[in-house]
Amino acid sequence: MPHRYRALLLDFAGVLTVGIRAAHESWCVAQGLAPDAWEATLGRHPDGRRYYRALEIGAMTQREWNRRTAALMGLADHDNLMGRAWSAVRPAEDVIGLARDARAAGLRIALLSNSFGLDPYDPYAHCGVWDLADVHVISERERVAKPDPAIYRLALDRLGVPAHECLFVDDNPVNLPPARALGITTVHATTQRETVARLSTALGLTDTGDRMSL
Repeated sequence: MPHRYRALLLDFAGVLTVGIRAAHESWCVAQGLAPDAWEATLGRHPDGRRYYRALEIGAMTQREWNRRTAALMGLADHDNLMGRAWSAVRPAEDVIGLARDARAAGLRIALLSNSFGLDPYDPYAHCGVWDLADVHVISERERVAKPDPAIYRLALDRLGVPAHECLFVDDNPVNLPPARALGITTVHATTQRETVARLSTALGLTDTGDRMSL
């Protein structure tokens, strides 16, 4: 029999969304940039990495991040840079559907996300997931980001559920060990199909036709 979990903690980007890399690459090409310009700027450029880390914990507004990052990328137009680059990212409908079924079956749901700003572009509203969760732990608001253990403890406190009764899903392997150290069971999100299958098994959800139930 599967373990009886009482709460499901979900990352956002890469768990509740699909097509991130393809969307960023297509956008870069449309701007006349190399396909990997977004990833290279945010992930490998020293200033780009520093700006993004500041954005995650609310030390820099998204508007300021747009201005500075556009300059690094050689783009004259910085208006809503984040929103434009993310415009083609899609909701992971199957994972979202499973989360809604789990909530309907009695589990508490937490959105535990490293933020990339909420204004002017709100990625959670864009993908329609604000109402998915009982608890929202967004790094920009909390001034702390994964993999800092403090943000996991904050999520547990707000859920009011012991760690051993929680299941946490994230696509970034770096974010999983701190959760496990607190006693939370973790699932590494891969493809949407595989993630749904693993969560269905872990949660003991069964397909009843129109919806799934415990």
